[in-house]
Formats: sequence, structure tokens, C-alpha cells
Amino acid sequence: MKTYIPKQNEIDRKWWVVDADGQNLGRMATRIAMILRGKHKPQYVPYLDTGDFVVVVNADKVAATGSKEEKKVYYRHSGYPGGIYQRTLGELRQEKPEKILMLAVRGMLPKNTMGRKLLTKLKIYKGSTHPHEAQNPETLTIEEE
Repeated sequence: MKTYIPKQNEIDRKWWVVDADGQNLGRMATRIAMILRGKHKPQYVPYLDTGDFVVVVNADKVAATGSKEEKKVYYRHSGYPGGIYQRTLGELRQEKPEKILMLAVRGMLPKNTMGRKLLTKLKIYKGSTHPHEAQNPETLTIEEE
């Protein structure tokens, strides 16, 4: 008996829509990262992109538990001495609410070329509409435990 190895042209890709309204940020990000990677499929192999596309709507209404709005800090650095910038979750939510979820999912994907390619299959919108109706996306529900 031989092990089945899927070919790149044999992989069936679906489109999923996730409504982030009131969803917990971390739980939703882990489920999205799993779908982008393809780990929910039986033909998953770690070295191929077997994942699906994910469209997230209402990204500005994602929930953060506890006091994360004031205490969770996002850092970036310009590369120059003293060039560190920091923003809290609340500040980032006002400026770019899509970036909160994108950074959470990016941290859960591989840190290599494939991880960057997987992130391009994630589409995030702060409103309740999206331009991907032609792909006939299915609704993905994320269960709270």
C-alpha cells in the first residue's frame, strides 16, 4: 500500500465566510489559520498549500477578553536606533481594525515562504459586505467552548 501524496492541481479549494461580530479574537484566529493551512482536510501534507480561502467580515467588531483593549501592545520598529513604535489594541482598532485579526492569524502560520503565501488567501473587511460573492462562499461558524 502506498501513501497518497496530493498533486497541486488535485487540491479542491473552497471559500469560507466568517462573521467576526462578537467572536473571540484568539479562538477565531486559530480556526482561520487551520483552514488556511488545510489541516481540516484528509489530504493535508505539511509541505503543500492544501488550504482554503477565508473571508472575514465585521472585523472591527471582534471581541477581546479582559483588559486587552488597554494592555495588549503591538510593536514595530523602523530599523533605526530609537525607532520603536507601539500601539495598544484599542488604538489599532480605531486606526486599522483589519490589522488586528491579520496579525493574530499571521502569528499562527509558518514563518517562511509558504506562510506568507497562505496569508494572501485571507481577506478581511471591517464592514458587513465583501466583493467575493461570485466565489459562492460557505458560512463558517466558530463554536465557543
